[in-house]
Amino acid sequence: MSDTAIRLEHVTKIYKLYNRNRDRLKDALGLTKQKCYSEHYALRDVSMSVQEGEMVGIIGVNGSGKSTILKIITGVLSATEGTMEINGRISALLELGAGFNMEYTGLENAYLNGTMMGFTEKEIDERLQDILDFADIGEFIHQPVKTYSSGMFVRLAFAVAINIDPEILIVDEALAVGDVFFQAKCYHKFEEFKKLGKTILFVSHDLTSIAKYCDRVILLNKGVKLAEGSPKDMVNMYKKLLVHQLDEETLEDVSAKSDIGVHTQDGSAWKDHFETNPALLDYGEKTAEIVDFCIIDHYGQFSNIIEKGTVCQVKAKLYFHGQIKNPIFTITIRNKQGTDVTGTNTMFERVETGTVEAGETRVVTYEQRIDLQGGDYLISLGCTGYVGDEFKVYHRLYDLVGMTVLSDKDTVGFYDMNSKITVENG
Repeated sequence: MSDTAIRLEHVTKIYKLYNRNRDRLKDALGLTKQKCYSEHYALRDVSMSVQEGEMVGIIGVNGSGKSTILKIITGVLSATEGTMEINGRISALLELGAGFNMEYTGLENAYLNGTMMGFTEKEIDERLQDILDFADIGEFIHQPVKTYSSGMFVRLAFAVAINIDPEILIVDEALAVGDVFFQAKCYHKFEEFKKLGKTILFVSHDLTSIAKYCDRVILLNKGVKLAEGSPKDMVNMYKKLLVHQLDEETLEDVSAKSDIGVHTQDGSAWKDHFETNPALLDYGEKTAEIVDFCIIDHYGQFSNIIEKGTVCQVKAKLYFHGQIKNPIFTITIRNKQGTDVTGTNTMFERVETGTVEAGETRVVTYEQRIDLQGGDYLISLGCTGYVGDEFKVYHRLYDLVGMTVLSDKDTVGFYDMNSKITVENG
């Protein structure tokens, strides 16, 4: 028997895009010989294989084809071209709501899904208590799923998916809506599945989980498979892709460049390599103005994906429209819930900034070892100061840019104390 659980050969998926509904109708009825649509390649000539017992991750920016490839594997979509081989019973947790009838209760949907997988009512009865225990949604199991919160929904969906004895488990982003305790329980289940020799195909933007749990990772971009390999190598390649440096040489030492300023060597601004938060809070009297920023990882690359325990730099460039004595340059790191996790400024660090004249610029570098727990954070930058006893806000950019911390070991709380623990015989 083959030890390959999933094999795709030269799979392509093309969508027809019509400008007008009547063009769609004409094409469907064969009433026109002219091409009245454009073609969008969701996948283009993708080949991949997953061995039994592997946990393989698929990563890529939005629109890269990740969900499309999972839908083809699970039979939700048909490929336009190519062949596919599946060896084993598949259970899939795709986007929220897939495979559920919103009018049915949670209990009825559990039986519906089990029946669709080929189980008898008796076989589902035998697995029902495990489903209920894992979902842990209490009496809501008897309510229509249309009344569920997204968290309750994913609890039930995942509980059903893992308890109907799949040989191949496919998960697409859905765990992101669960709370941290439920996610921990799910990842523990992944480890159990791997020990049992089951196969897992996992799509996620959570690069920490990808790096920690996957044996191998496939990187997609715009429907094309760019590469596959170890989680670390693929995450590093993905980081370059995010900042449009995939085909460029690694920056050897950005901080040491003599011409560091508003623009990089190719003429673009630092911030052009990052996605700025559209909902950032921008205010201040603008006597000093933050005109550029960047994050540099320990490889010397522009990247907002930082490995826990490594040293990174956050840089800000400011232009001064007027004279300011002793400006205070600030940085704050918040979590997604808006809690200030940590931060500092030149006053706390006792850095003398002197008097800056109108027309001058300053580049401020915040260098730090990142011991934050794995997850997503938001960076805020600012420039403040005092005129006499009056506090001035010259410019603040709150929640300016996101930063993702990759971690293969998280402890309790916001940051890792890096404790050294010894256990001895008494």
